[in-house]
Amino acid sequence: MRQELSEAENLARLERAVRRLPRLQREVFLAIRLEDLDYPEIAERTGLTVEEVERHFADSLVRIANALDCPTREPIWERLFKWLTERK
Repeated sequence: MRQELSEAENLARLERAVRRLPRLQREVFLAIRLEDLDYPEIAERTGLTVEEVERHFADSLVRIANALDCPTREPIWERLFKWLTERK
C-alpha cells in the first residue's frame, strides 16, 4: 500500500509532471490554472483554435494524472460494457 505523501512531496511531483508536458500543453495548462485565462484568450495568444486549446488542456490533465498515479475515470463505453456483462 502506498504511503501518504506530504504536501511538499505532492507539490514537487506536480511540478515535475508539469515540467515534463510538451511546450504547448504546458503553456495552455499554466494559462488556465495560474493565469485564469479562458480558452478564447489562450487561442488568441497562442494562435491555436479554441478546440485545439481544449484538446491541449484535456491532454495535459491526463498526462498529469498519469504522472501522479491518479487514474482518470474509465471511458463510458468501458463502464457500460462492464455493467452489461455484470447483468448476465
